[in-house]
Amino acid sequence: MLRRTIALIIMLCLALLYCAAGCGRKPAPKIAPPAMQEEPVISLYDNKTGQKKNIKIEEYVQGVVAAEMDTKWPVNALAAQAILARTFAMENIKSGRVKQLHGADVSTSVEESQAYDPAKINDNVRKAVEATRGEVVTYGGNYIHAWFSACDGGVSATAEEGLAYTKEPTPYIKGGAQDGCLSITEPKNKAWEARIPVAQVRSAVRDRAGKDTGQITTAAVEKKGPSGRAEQIKLGGVTLGGPSLRLALGSEKVRSMLLSDVRVEGGQLVLTGKGFGHGVGMCQWGARLMAEQGKSPEDIINFYFKDIAIEKQWN
Repeated sequence: MLRRTIALIIMLCLALLYCAAGCGRKPAPKIAPPAMQEEPVISLYDNKTGQKKNIKIEEYVQGVVAAEMDTKWPVNALAAQAILARTFAMENIKSGRVKQLHGADVSTSVEESQAYDPAKINDNVRKAVEATRGEVVTYGGNYIHAWFSACDGGVSATAEEGLAYTKEPTPYIKGGAQDGCLSITEPKNKAWEARIPVAQVRSAVRDRAGKDTGQITTAAVEKKGPSGRAEQIKLGGVTLGGPSLRLALGSEKVRSMLLSDVRVEGGQLVLTGKGFGHGVGMCQWGARLMAEQGKSPEDIINFYFKDIAIEKQWN
């Protein structure tokens, strides 16, 4: 009798423990993977001819990658570029920016959309795009702003610092990422100097920023961002945003805002620095270095962006 009583007590205790651990709870529902959509067919506006045509997005991405990156570079670097190009296109289409301008999803203008040159497509590009077919980058279920630059000078910038972008938060941009790109990039990206007559600077700033600097006899960096880029520059008596000044003076001439010296000398504004581009998001030279080290396209993307998902949205 005693043994039966003890056995019943043990069974009761076990039952109570079982219930405490979740008795009566329904099993957690399995989350189904997102349904695959068909490969989108998009409309492309040719800014040179004014014509529109329908094109499959993967074919479009090939033309973008061929235009935006050296097609002789490693396939994995080109593939990382393909993921961003595809994401950039989908975000652009969703926003309707080009639709408002031309009644098309995307255009061949680098200012409105992305560079596009199908004549440069080769086998490397085709392999890169096919290897990442349908892959896009999202944050919180939305397409990210898939920014990239040629050479970040060894350290990446936030969107606020490199682009003065404050329209919406971009927490997925990884500022301060050190990628070692200067070890393999071109000499002109390691160190450059720009000399621009002060009269030309004054005119460009007035036209672009709507501010008159007056006579420019002095120049200095007023504020640096976390990566060391010039966020604000004082010319004469006027302070301007670094990214805005770069656009005003020409982004090919003033290669970046990662400046080591700013001065006025002999009637010229003299800027010296390193890197090429705004430095936000993926650095193309950094992507090449990582691809040469055996990193996957997804590894490269995750190096420059954080808390993101790389989703395959169509086969």
